[in-house]
Amino acid sequence: MQPNFFEHLEALLKTNKAYVAEDGRLLRNKVAEAAATLDPGLLRLLLSDAEAKKRFFADVDGTAVFDKTAFGWVVENRAFLPDSFTRFKNRIGLTDARGEFLASSGDVVLSFPYKDCVLEGGQTKEDQKRSEVFYNRTLAPDEVDRLLDPKALSNAVRHDKDGAHPATSFDPAADNLVLKGNNLLALASLLPRYEGKVKLIYIDPPFNTGNDSFNYNDSFSRSTWLVFMRNRLELAKQLLSQDGNIFIHIDINQSHYLKVLCDEVFRKENFVEEIIWAYGSPSGGRAATPKPVNVHDYLLHYAKDYNARKQNRVYIPYSQKYIDDWFKFTDENGRRYQRRQRGRDENGETIWVRQYLDESKGIPLSTVWTDIQQVYADPRAYKEGSKADVEVIKAFKGGQKPESLLKRILDMTTDPGDLVVDFHAGTGTTGATALKTGRRFILCEQMDDQIEIIENRLKKTIAGDAAGVSKIAGWTGGGSFVSCELAKCNAVFVEEIAKAADDAALTALLWKILDTGYASHRVWTAEVKDYGPEFAALPTEEKRKVLFDLLDANMLYVNRSDADDAESGLSDADKAFTRSFYGE
Repeated sequence: MQPNFFEHLEALLKTNKAYVAEDGRLLRNKVAEAAATLDPGLLRLLLSDAEAKKRFFADVDGTAVFDKTAFGWVVENRAFLPDSFTRFKNRIGLTDARGEFLASSGDVVLSFPYKDCVLEGGQTKEDQKRSEVFYNRTLAPDEVDRLLDPKALSNAVRHDKDGAHPATSFDPAADNLVLKGNNLLALASLLPRYEGKVKLIYIDPPFNTGNDSFNYNDSFSRSTWLVFMRNRLELAKQLLSQDGNIFIHIDINQSHYLKVLCDEVFRKENFVEEIIWAYGSPSGGRAATPKPVNVHDYLLHYAKDYNARKQNRVYIPYSQKYIDDWFKFTDENGRRYQRRQRGRDENGETIWVRQYLDESKGIPLSTVWTDIQQVYADPRAYKEGSKADVEVIKAFKGGQKPESLLKRILDMTTDPGDLVVDFHAGTGTTGATALKTGRRFILCEQMDDQIEIIENRLKKTIAGDAAGVSKIAGWTGGGSFVSCELAKCNAVFVEEIAKAADDAALTALLWKILDTGYASHRVWTAEVKDYGPEFAALPTEEKRKVLFDLLDANMLYVNRSDADDAESGLSDADKAFTRSFYGE
């Protein structure tokens, strides 16, 4: 939709005084109402204009049929009757409405059904809520391929008991990894080395509650959130081994929608179970409202192949109360047992048999996990560990899960030495628990603050901390991990834009972006320069938004294929680590 057509349509509609306010403004709501009711006056007005007729009417056997949806899209579009910010974006080739882009042809090229899109979402900085970007798989396959190309890696550091050391090599069969960057692109970068080799994936993604506790964009529209999840789950499925399992932690807001999505991605015959995790009790502030109190989350458990999946039998240790309540008798050797009735004898007397307590097993694990503390044989270990957990993650505003929860999942589906992936790593609970139980891990996280929390937690784990499952796992320290990040390209500009202190700094970045050639190819760069005064007139925060949208989202990170180019900006150590990581 060409920007000048918006102006043309506005002028056309204003010829009908019924749609014009006393101050000369177009009454958008009245126009929308007329379209909804197929008002004859509106239809005659639109049919009288050749351009409007072409855009809003279809010819069916000589009859003009009004496309109410297309007209409604235009009227509701924020690029129609725009403010100065939107007007400027229109003129340089971008539109702010619904996240769609306009190409230089003037036609909408990225307004696609969500089902067929790749969503490159998330933030590079905690304080930067950059709008998610959609790429269509059918109409823009080259862009999708370029977006998901494996990325070069930089700033690799190995952490062990002796401290931190620069890393120039990587062993995928032995090394643990903390990878910083957009997790969609991180997953795509893991595929060349790890496709079909991951035994377990556990993720605790943003719940789409609007709470924003993860500093993610935790308030997507539902369809956008489902695209966000679908793209990542499709790549995650490729990483899983044939006997691999995936657990997705979710709350009541999206669990039912996510279940349908997972049935499609993993196939419904590979659904294993829905686990209920009760994290609290109906007391305190949450009990103040009259409605029933929600005290649980869900874990959706799928397998790559249901029949081939690894599924270890897990027992919860008996509590002393359980033993005392059910195994009330003691035999001559001091063994505890309960009496069970087995019919009657010929005299009508009850026949009792003994069922002895098998303390080596405990209670078989069910799909309702009401008390994760029962993972611990010694209740004191839980109290000590949970306190330490809180100390480790006190800077995190929400979403943290106890190591005991992760240990139970690891025990169910992996053996020591197996590889575990968590691409919504949060505070690093998965990595810490994997270390303590002898598993290998890959964690992906994008937020700077979260990366710092993860690395500090893992360093404490290597040093032998007493948090979480340390006592029950007999953990005394050891191990190592490598941290690195997707090598930044345009992402450097993202950070500079976010940090720019004033209008002068933002204006300087505008010309810098245009001069580097990293602006989106959809942007009319000549028009940007022509409308420089209009950019200067924008408020500071609107300048910032324009600059974010100017950047080519496909060039946020350096592709592996470009790593050896001089303009990549990678050091020799970065190039060596990248080659080692990809086995080249």
